[in-house]
Amino acid sequence: MFDFMGEEAQSCLKAPAIIFNAFDEFETKALEAVISKFKFPNIYAIGPLQLLSRHVVPESQVNSLNSSLWKPDLKVFEWLDRRAPNSVVYVNYGSVTTMTNHHFREFAWGLATSRQQFLWIVRPNKVLEHSAIGVFLTHCGWNSMMETICAGVPVICWPFFVD
Repeated sequence: MFDFMGEEAQSCLKAPAIIFNAFDEFETKALEAVISKFKFPNIYAIGPLQLLSRHVVPESQVNSLNSSLWKPDLKVFEWLDRRAPNSVVYVNYGSVTTMTNHHFREFAWGLATSRQQFLWIVRPNKVLEHSAIGVFLTHCGWNSMMETICAGVPVICWPFFVD
């Protein structure tokens, strides 16, 4: 994975411009550092793309897009609909993160004994925007962070891997 990321970074040096799924107010220092260190005059922060898609792509088309190979289980939304606004802890560690058995058990028991309603799933994108979601516990992957910002949900960050 590290070699792949290095190769991708080297490829970027050959590009006439770079587009980031970010926005200036969130990543000012990082974008300035990229411009300064690599002398890129053409850097465009056009994100968060989640917000852009709401204005460009009709809702019917957005709902038909899905990168998952699994059929989504829509029962989760029935469960969320029965919860009060901002009452559910949403837990998602993405599709790459792994935990040891011990870590998994401790984490699961911690959630179970917290006396908080929680939803621990691999995300369908609409979950974050549900009114019942009050906080999002995440691995801090970039897409998760952008989705969280767009949804306006408080986040508890617990990074894994390279996040």
